[in-house]
Order: sequence, then C-alpha cells, then structure tokens
Amino acid sequence: MSGSRKPIYPSFSRQVIIIVGGFGSGKTEISVNLAKFLTTSQKKPVTIVDLDLVNPYFRSREAVNELERLGIRVIAPHGEQFHADLPILLPEVKGAIEDRNGYLILDVGGDSQGTKALGSLTVADKTDDYDMLIVVNSRRPATADIATSLATMRRIEDTSRLKFTGLISNSHLIDETDYEVIREGYELVKELGKITNLPVQFVSARKDILHEIDTNEIKCPVLPLARSMLKPWERGTD
Repeated sequence: MSGSRKPIYPSFSRQVIIIVGGFGSGKTEISVNLAKFLTTSQKKPVTIVDLDLVNPYFRSREAVNELERLGIRVIAPHGEQFHADLPILLPEVKGAIEDRNGYLILDVGGDSQGTKALGSLTVADKTDDYDMLIVVNSRRPATADIATSLATMRRIEDTSRLKFTGLISNSHLIDETDYEVIREGYELVKELGKITNLPVQFVSARKDILHEIDTNEIKCPVLPLARSMLKPWERGTD
C-alpha cells in the first residue's frame, strides 16, 4: 500500500441505511457488499431490501442465494414475481423499518419510480434512525460533476421526501478501474461534501486494488468490493 496508514472500514450508528444511485452507479453492488461486510464484522442481524424497480440486470435480488447463505434476510419478489417492477413489497418493508432489529439496507434506484417507492415508505415518520447515502460515480452522467450531482440529489430528495445524510464515492470502470479512477472520484465527492456539508461515508474499491490506495490522499473509510452483480451471460444463465 502506498499510504502509511492501514485503511479503515465503514461503520454505522444508525440502523436504517438507504443506498440511492442512478443507473450504472454501482449502488446495488455496494448494497450487497455492505450487507455482507456488516453481517461478518458487526455480528448483528442484517436485512437487505430490493427497491430497484428499473434495472433488469443488476438487482440485489440476483444475489439472494449468496446473501441468505450468510444469514442475511432478503426482502425481494420471489417465484413468479421475481422480475416484478411494482412496489409489491411495501407492507413487508414497512414492517422491517419498524422492527429495528439489526441493520436494514434499502437498495433504491435513483429514478422517479424508485424514489417514489421510497417516499411511500415514509421512513422519516417511522424512525429518525436512518442514513440516506447517494452513490456518486464520476463516470456516469447523473453524477459526472458538481452541478449534475447537486441536481440529482435535489430531485431525489424532493421525490423521496427524505434528506441525504452522506456521500459514497464509487467511480469505476468495472474491471478496468485503477487507483487514478478511484482518486478522481474521491476528489469530486470531497468537493461535493464541502458544498453540501455532508460527510464522505466511504469510498468503495475492488479487493484486488485495495493495496494501491494511498491513505494519505483518501482519508475516509474504504469498503472492499467483490463482484456479486453479474449479467445473465456472465452467470451462464438466460
């Protein structure tokens, strides 16, 4: 590792963690990896909810078998409703919000459908014990710079009726991601944090490039990523 310090890992004092991001931001990969990280590091029950109503490929429900083997509860459509695009899970999700048993991760698409579904949950009415984090990826149009990121955040807050509490830096080029891409994204998110007065909750990085991160430059927690979200042809299924 280039930096002189060992990386620190994310921690949360609030039980409900809402991960919001646009298409291609990587927010589902983050949600799944965060669920796995919390269940192994915190020894508390973890539930993950799939509220991504648009993306046909990268949904947390695709990793349901892996997650359930780790003891993680997955709230997602099953059986014939596996590919449903309607918020059919809202009563079960509301119950999980009120339950306050361990960590609850909501994986939410940044489109109008996803954020409206989030707004219908009235999370703020159920509990003030939540973090809502936006995944900022400088290589995607919705968060490519400060102006577009601010506009995206305002739209999501207006639609969901919730306020962001922090930022996640997840700039990537999938398998071609290197440290420069990660550092570029972190600099954008750090500047966005100064403008919005929100903390950088963590930076995400694939496990195989963690050793490249200079902790003297990136001074925030790091979430190690292992790819769980694969396209159908990568999984060898239809």
